[in-house]
Amino acid sequence: MSDYAFDIAVREHTVKTSRHTTFYLEAGPASGTPVIFCHGFPELAISWRHQLPALASVGFRAIAPDMRGYGRSTVHKSHEDYALEHAVKDMIELVDQLDIERAVWVGHDWGAATVWSIASHHPERCHGVANLCVPYGGLERGLEAMLPYVDRNVYPQDQFPAGQWEYMRFIEKNPGRTTEVWEVDPRKTFKTLYRRGDPAGHLKPTFTAFVWRDGGYYGGADEAPDVDRDEWMITESDLCAYASAFERTGFFGADSWYMNHKRNAAYAATAKNGGRLDLPALFLHGRYDYVCETMTSRLAEPMRELCKNLTERVVDSAHWMTQEQPHAVNAHLLRWIANNLPDVWPKG
Repeated sequence: MSDYAFDIAVREHTVKTSRHTTFYLEAGPASGTPVIFCHGFPELAISWRHQLPALASVGFRAIAPDMRGYGRSTVHKSHEDYALEHAVKDMIELVDQLDIERAVWVGHDWGAATVWSIASHHPERCHGVANLCVPYGGLERGLEAMLPYVDRNVYPQDQFPAGQWEYMRFIEKNPGRTTEVWEVDPRKTFKTLYRRGDPAGHLKPTFTAFVWRDGGYYGGADEAPDVDRDEWMITESDLCAYASAFERTGFFGADSWYMNHKRNAAYAATAKNGGRLDLPALFLHGRYDYVCETMTSRLAEPMRELCKNLTERVVDSAHWMTQEQPHAVNAHLLRWIANNLPDVWPKG
């Protein structure tokens, strides 16, 4: 729940290079092993507000940036600026500026695609990687790479050619429409997005599958409906923080991450070792995540083939796992580090 907190200070910093500015949050001792958290769509560094103090409390240096296009990091002006190759460069520049040689990287959603890409292109900068909801061998390789793993029992080809990813097709073919709708009232938008998992949705088409058919989100409406805030997921103050950030930046940067499937596929093809990962990797499945559905579909199969040292665990949550089940996420993450990366565990 959103009142989950520790009595540990979280500090704000900014790193600037000639190509990009990254704002980030930091908690814990500067001497601790760095654990870097990369958020996804449409989130912010504060999406890791439950993880930063938890890791810092045992002596890690916990860092969470606003990814490009979000919050107080640079909002670049063209769609192609949001290809994964650029996000990876942002993160490598961040650790270079902070004199960090290697880190434990943790990602969620597009942040997971970024972290998988860091591991496959820059394994020498990683102790290990942990990712939530989005498995390796899928999103970072482009939309086409995911289509063979759609569960056609749930998403018949003739009705849902792109399965649950129909919303990605809509954003790609109608750039600006989703941005326009969500920007009308970001507060309403986030209330519709941040919802708890629902066991009743199992083996049923999820809402993202209807976005293309309906001509956009919310049945093609011009703005998000005004639903009640899910108190389990997000406090009023957290909601205000998200809404004010996106009122300032808009959703162009966030939506533009979906405009680079072909560029991302080309970048993935240049990964080291054919994209195979030897380093320790953790993947957390969301039991009720019906967009990134990995419990009954074959979406996680490429990850299992590509990762030599893979640990998998299941969390009883929907997609917004860090906010819905923070205790479980923190426990799985800390246990995995202790068991698989004992040399980086804080001393003393």
